[in-house]
Amino acid sequence: MSKDLYLVAVDGSEWGNRAADHAVGMAKTTGAEVCLITVVPWKNIQPMAVDQAAHRPIDKSKEDPETKARILDPIHNRHADSGVDISSELHWGDPVDTISQRVNEMKPKQIFTGRRGRSRVADLVIGSVANELAHRVDRPIVLVP
Repeated sequence: MSKDLYLVAVDGSEWGNRAADHAVGMAKTTGAEVCLITVVPWKNIQPMAVDQAAHRPIDKSKEDPETKARILDPIHNRHADSGVDISSELHWGDPVDTISQRVNEMKPKQIFTGRRGRSRVADLVIGSVANELAHRVDRPIVLVP
């Protein structure tokens, strides 16, 4: 029988870090594995002129180590002695689309994500990854404040 999997959406924020801490704490008691996922939105890519794009392909490998070091490595380091099997994934694209796709592929037992605690009005106008995930995935979501 395989272990349960907890998927944790992290973005380098204190809320995402608390979600990871909570998931690892639960995994200690349940024996689950934890997979951290972070998605770099395409909107963070600096635009370039057409002639630059024609001569220079997008090299995502240059940003990956920086993003990994800033977001994923601190969580791995903080929980290195936890006894929990923690893996991580870094993706490029739309966070909600990418995380939803990975949920469908991985079939985690639960999803953990941070909740920034904005007002209802702000969430209606701006939206939130946590809110959109709650409407798109078929797994329990733990929102960590």
